[in-house]
Amino acid sequence: MADAQPFDMRDGVIWYDGAFVPWADAKVHVLTHALHYASAVFEGERAYGGVIFKMREHNQRLIESARLLDFEIPYSVEEIDRACEETLARQGFSDAYIRPIAWRGSEMMGVSAQHNRIHLAIAVWQWPSYFDPAQRLKGIRLDLAQWRRPDPLTAPSKAKATGLYMICTMSKHAAERKGYADALMLDWRGQVAECTGANIFFVKDGVIHTPTPDCFLDGITRRTVIGLARARGIEVVERAIRPEELSGFEQCFICGTAAEVTPVAEIADWRFTVGDITSTLMNDYMAAVQPSAPKAVAAA
Repeated sequence: MADAQPFDMRDGVIWYDGAFVPWADAKVHVLTHALHYASAVFEGERAYGGVIFKMREHNQRLIESARLLDFEIPYSVEEIDRACEETLARQGFSDAYIRPIAWRGSEMMGVSAQHNRIHLAIAVWQWPSYFDPAQRLKGIRLDLAQWRRPDPLTAPSKAKATGLYMICTMSKHAAERKGYADALMLDWRGQVAECTGANIFFVKDGVIHTPTPDCFLDGITRRTVIGLARARGIEVVERAIRPEELSGFEQCFICGTAAEVTPVAEIADWRFTVGDITSTLMNDYMAAVQPSAPKAVAAA
C-alpha cells in the first residue's frame, strides 16, 4: 500500500554494520554492487506484542540466502537476532515490520566482486496491513501474471534474493493498474506457483492443496499455516497444480509475513468463497503470532 511518508525521510534509527545511525543517514553509494547487479538478500519479519515471530528462522534463512549468492554475512545468527530486537526497542514499537538486508558494497564495480565488503542493515517500521483491510475481509482479487517463476537451474530459488523480486514488482504493478490487489504467478512449466510476495493455498472438499515449492520460496509463514491446518486435522496436500484446476476449488487464500493469512475471492475469471477453513486459519494464525506474555518495549 502507498504511504505518504517517503522511506528515506522517516524518524528513528537504523542498525547499520553494527551501529545505530539516524534513519536519514543510512545510505549507500550509487556505485554499490547490489544496486547494479542485485547482489543482496533480505528478510521480512513481524513483531507482535514486542516479540518478533519466528525471528531465528528468518535470520537463519538470511544467512543461507547470502551463501547461495556466494557471500558470507559477517555476523552470526545470534548477533542478527540481537540486532533485530535492539532495533525494535530503539524504534519504540510493539507491533512492527522488521527488514534485515545484506548486500555487496562498492569496492569493485563489475560482475566480479569477490573483494567487496558485505554490509548488513536492519530497519523497523509500522506496517499494519499489506492489503486494504476492507478488501481483505471479503477476499482480495488477483490477476494472472504475465511473468513466470524461473527454472531453479537459472536462479537460486531457495534464496530470498532481491533480484528474484524484479518480476514480482512488474507483475504487481500490472495487476494494480487493472484494479487487482496482486497477481498469481505460474512457473516456467505453466504450473501454479505463488503470488508476488506470498504463497498460495486452495481448498476443495475439506482438503487444502498447495503448490510444491520447488522453484519458489518455501515460506516460513507457509510452513506455519500448514502446521496449524494439520494440528486441526485438516489434510494438506503439496503437489503440482495446473491453472485449469482452479475452477474446481472452493476456497483460496494466500499467506506471508506481510500478507499474514488473506482470503482470495477472485483470480482472473475464477471465483472463490471465504469459507470456514480459510476463516479458521486466519484466526489460528493471528493467535499463533501473539506472544504468551507481551514483552515490554522501551525506547533507548
